[in-house]
Amino acid sequence: MVLSPADKTNVKAVWGKIGGHAAEYGAEALERMFMNFPSTKTYFSHFDLGHGSAQIKGHGKKVADALTKAVGHMDTLPDALSDLSDLHAHKLRVDPVNFKLLGHCLLVTLAVHLPGDFTPSVHASLDKFLASVSTVLTSKYR
Repeated sequence: MVLSPADKTNVKAVWGKIGGHAAEYGAEALERMFMNFPSTKTYFSHFDLGHGSAQIKGHGKKVADALTKAVGHMDTLPDALSDLSDLHAHKLRVDPVNFKLLGHCLLVTLAVHLPGDFTPSVHASLDKFLASVSTVLTSKYR
């Protein structure tokens, strides 16, 4: 999916407003995913998935770091996320559907925390961006 210049501007603007909350929002999105889509717990059965657990917070930071990297490399996502794609496809073997579910949960989390900034056009841009990230992360599964 190709992001338009307006999409890129919207994504960068929203990500800029997240500021120091990126890891917190990443953890919240993971918690939402585990709570609402119980089948996603399969890959994390050895984790403490309770609210506010250190493992959820740690993975929330990893999600935030990956997305921050993706925001900074929107024109070269496949190259920027190649190592992550390899990791998830070959070592972790995470179900590719989980990326779409996490993207959905991240949209909900951002809408809750940034209601004034979450316009329909921003929502559409973020959805396209997260779909692009998901596509790149699942590209090595084939």
